[in-house]
Amino acid sequence: MKIIDRKKYMNQLILLNNTPDIKVITGIRRCGKSVLMKEYIKYLQQQESDINIVEINLQELEYDQLKEYHMLHQYVLEHYVENKHNVLFIDEVQLCDKFEMAINSLHTKGIFDIYLTGSNAFLLSSDLATLFTGRVMRVEVYPFSFSEYLEYFSGDADLESAFDEYVRSGGFPGSYIYADEKTRFDYIKDVYQTILLRDLVQKYNVRNKEEMQRIAEFMMDNVANLLSPNNICDALNTNGSAITRKTVSKYITYFENAFLFYGAKRYDLKGKKYLKTNQKYYLCDSSLRYAMLGTRNMDFGRIYENIVYLELLRRGYEVYVGKLYKKEIDFVAIKQSEKVYIQVSDDISNNKTFKREYEPLLSIGDAYPKIIIARTRHESYTYEGILIIDIVVWLCRDKGD
Repeated sequence: MKIIDRKKYMNQLILLNNTPDIKVITGIRRCGKSVLMKEYIKYLQQQESDINIVEINLQELEYDQLKEYHMLHQYVLEHYVENKHNVLFIDEVQLCDKFEMAINSLHTKGIFDIYLTGSNAFLLSSDLATLFTGRVMRVEVYPFSFSEYLEYFSGDADLESAFDEYVRSGGFPGSYIYADEKTRFDYIKDVYQTILLRDLVQKYNVRNKEEMQRIAEFMMDNVANLLSPNNICDALNTNGSAITRKTVSKYITYFENAFLFYGAKRYDLKGKKYLKTNQKYYLCDSSLRYAMLGTRNMDFGRIYENIVYLELLRRGYEVYVGKLYKKEIDFVAIKQSEKVYIQVSDDISNNKTFKREYEPLLSIGDAYPKIIIARTRHESYTYEGILIIDIVVWLCRDKGD
């Protein structure tokens, strides 16, 4: 499989080099965490010829005995070399029962620069502070962006065709080696099934797997729609099910923990407060929807919104759904002192549709940038101070403003 330079993540790791923190590389399964770790190891070896790297992949049979934490601890200490920069990399660390005992002991000794990856259902962001006694730094990896997709395929197609293919094929690089779409979707289905039926079922001892799948597929079918445990429960129970609100809420938390879905809270721009009722959920990658549901109830505007949301996260923004009186702003994106308001649409060539998108932005009283991102297929322009930009152009930019 072709390897591309994922500069953003590599730079994050380089900045953390030789810091005393426990570095944890997180992200959805098959998004490229293990490959990133190997590329970082190559970088370190090039920079420091005398470095001592201890690399362990607990999925490989030769390390099977290290799935017991005392053995893991002993093995790492035996490979320590005095008066060298000692760096420890453990991939799929969750396969070692009570791995945190070994890691905490090694970290306390202060003799290794420690990097970990693992299945996120077992290495949750919410668990890191309680698992490890030392400070933990996360490097969150996402599936390929459109720019990374273009780099992988070396610009073999024109941008418009490449974007259409990216919307369907998504950002799981492991699927790219398959020539036909059905096989690619089979690969993506396998990613999905592994997360749901192995990681989450095992982590949380889920008994009703079919119920959990129904909730996940309903959320897939409603990406970018306002949802709550109550309305999900009501919609699913019309078919004779007896799913409770508590169950829905619990499974949504599981999905977010595994990076399958991301929740975007609503923010009242006038009242300057977060709203507790309803929020939007976005898939970790648009290809999952195609693989699991096909083109059923397809709404390209919502799919594009999903893609823009993920891209904003990649670019380091906190992202909220804006509410101003009865109007909705798709995204309020904030990064330190920077703020930008964004509407996302498929086709704004119709005046009625265009008005629906720009009116909420014009209602906002402050001077922060306002953007409409749509499939315009035209060069960028402004309308009443609002930047109108084609989604393909925006995705190829280094910044979102």
